[in-house]
Amino acid sequence: MNLGLIAGNGRFPFLLLDAARAQGFAVTVAAIREETDPEINHRAAADEKITVHWLSLGELSRLIEVFHKEGVKAAVMAGQVKHMQIFSSIRPDWRLAKLLLNLRTRNTDMLLGAVAKVLADEGIELMSSTQFLEPLLAEEGALTEAAGGRAPSEDERKNIEYGLCVARALAGFDIGQTVVVASQACLAVEAMEGTDATIERAGSLMKSLENEDRSPTSTLHPSDNDQSLGTSTLERRLTVVKVAKPNQDMRFDVPVIGMKTIEAMVRAGASCLSVEAGRTLLFDREALLKRAAEAGISVVGKSREQGTKGVGNRE
Repeated sequence: MNLGLIAGNGRFPFLLLDAARAQGFAVTVAAIREETDPEINHRAAADEKITVHWLSLGELSRLIEVFHKEGVKAAVMAGQVKHMQIFSSIRPDWRLAKLLLNLRTRNTDMLLGAVAKVLADEGIELMSSTQFLEPLLAEEGALTEAAGGRAPSEDERKNIEYGLCVARALAGFDIGQTVVVASQACLAVEAMEGTDATIERAGSLMKSLENEDRSPTSTLHPSDNDQSLGTSTLERRLTVVKVAKPNQDMRFDVPVIGMKTIEAMVRAGASCLSVEAGRTLLFDREALLKRAAEAGISVVGKSREQGTKGVGNRE
């Protein structure tokens, strides 16, 4: 069977490519000029069962032509396409322009869902990438404990509980899926910039509060720690909470955590990461959890139905 791969940026397309080839699929890659790593050409050169076709983000008709030519009946999307790229840099062909005009709202899910319908009408089924990468899905529990790390502290569990409420509301509006919390206060919410940039922004905000507290003109004193809006009240380190959307379509926009996210947390001074179990992919899983454990970061998998009570609890 010839599998179609619509490749965005990052390592996701390469992981999917390796998994598909390991399962015996020949793969036709539709590489997006604005996003896909050119390394995909080298991968294809070393494997006669991989074919790469380069096209621009707005070339929906050409995508369909390529898949028809290569005999593709099923395809997957893997790799991020930056939200700003979709809504600012796209040059749609006639087919995509018609699709865009008929959208009720211009969010990513609506656009990709419409693209999936067009592909289905052309006899091309869009599959979930998790069918090939199931071992990378986060499970429930304190994941870093298996890597010699720790479970979340009591304060971090409270942050997770609060963060889940905020993140799920945010995701329900299809705005973003990540929030950053300190002392049950929300410092940053994700929009089009992505998870890692949201974490960096929260870290910068925390640093600015710390600098303000230390400034010679600051009126804050240690005794003010129950009233101040500075780091005397936000004294605990950051907790990052990432969820799936309520009706997450796992055929595209699968929640992903990679090493870059952990490094962003280290730079921001974040100490805990909560992800949705069964619906979040952990890239380079073993190395990621080891790095998190070494950095003192607790990584927790939470099911949609699960409360925070008892996560990593040894009572």
